Amino acid sequence: MACKYGTLIIITITQLLAFFFVPQFAQSDPSDSDCSHRWIHIRRLPPRFNLDLLANCSEYPLSGDFCSYLPNHGLGHKTHNRSQSWYRTDPSMLELVFHRRMLEYPCLTSDPAAADAIYLPYYAGIDALRYLYGPDVNSSAEHGLDLFQFLQKDEPKAWKRNMGHDHFLVMARPAWDFSQPPGNDPPIWGTSFLELPEFFNVTALTVEARAWPWQDQAVPYPTSFHPPTLSFLEAWTQRVRRAKRSTLVLFVGGGGVSATPNIRRSIRNECENSTALCSIVDCSNGICEHDPIRFMKPMLQASFCLQPPGDTPTRRSTFDSILAGCIPVFFEELSAKSQYTWHLPEDEYEEFSVTIPKEEVVFKGLRILDVLSSIPRSKVKSLREKVMELIPKIMYRRHMSSMGLRTKKDAFDLAIDGTLRRIKSRLEQQVFVQ
Repeated sequence: MACKYGTLIIITITQLLAFFFVPQFAQSDPSDSDCSHRWIHIRRLPPRFNLDLLANCSEYPLSGDFCSYLPNHGLGHKTHNRSQSWYRTDPSMLELVFHRRMLEYPCLTSDPAAADAIYLPYYAGIDALRYLYGPDVNSSAEHGLDLFQFLQKDEPKAWKRNMGHDHFLVMARPAWDFSQPPGNDPPIWGTSFLELPEFFNVTALTVEARAWPWQDQAVPYPTSFHPPTLSFLEAWTQRVRRAKRSTLVLFVGGGGVSATPNIRRSIRNECENSTALCSIVDCSNGICEHDPIRFMKPMLQASFCLQPPGDTPTRRSTFDSILAGCIPVFFEELSAKSQYTWHLPEDEYEEFSVTIPKEEVVFKGLRILDVLSSIPRSKVKSLREKVMELIPKIMYRRHMSSMGLRTKKDAFDLAIDGTLRRIKSRLEQQVFVQ
């Protein structure tokens, strides 16, 4: 008897790139007063700096095949076929997501001389993979030099008029991954992009910034929530508001199993001894990263979500918890307060979060549950209301979203506003590093 096989659909990389690419939208009217001091020019870079890099999506086995993250212009696959707002988004695709949103920015100009800022659609984090895991692992000091040489040869006036101070790009990895001193021999982890004098003046939007903010500025990690309309955002906000918080404390993450004293180990020990108040969603080995169902429901049921540092100070989970109305609990300022100043104002942290110094917990025996359970209910309620006000500001709405949703500034909009302010301030001060 003949067997009936399901249809196998094979998408070639050429089809994938064609699906991703969207022509630049029509330029705005130069007389548009709403665009005053907001004009942005998108540099047209050769495909080797962006789209061609996607063709290598399966060639870095140590970092993982990222081909499945590319659909929907970097948002990834939908969590299920009928989903309108939820995707299996990988944070490393922020460069694609940002590029796609830039194409519909309302104040684009084709004239770099008329622009207040110039965007470089370079997928720096993806290109870095060949230095971190690929054939150029011993040439990481050269990362970025090809781009600089192109900028010098193609429309050189656009670069030279402000020596790069008006240029910006997105780097979907922590800034530390691009901060290896060029002279390191043998090279250690990372590339030298941000250490090259050629790029000292460029603003880099990263998911985690370094302590000195001259070059880089942290912007939120993309979550899995990308609503296309205001009604979907409002429906989610209502769900968050109605959620029954049956768990006091939740930790979503891995680690904490080593013998060395650290904050994650302290969290695990405390939660495992107080299961009535504290829950853990074990996300070891990245099992939660592309499956928001694993952690969003527990977050909706918890009042406080712990955000301990891991390999680096910041966590995507911070923004997942805000999205779920779960009050973030930080253990050091580098986890958020000194990072996302354009999206989470420094002077408002006590209004939407709790900070417990990790040294007090790890070395002095301070119990996290004692601190959080002592917070009055009225204070918890006000903290959650403030967290919910942040939801539109930390999410990246879907490209081609409705006009109603565009009235609320999201993470992309605030990143652009902050970039324009920074560039304007630099140019007014006439501080040029050559």
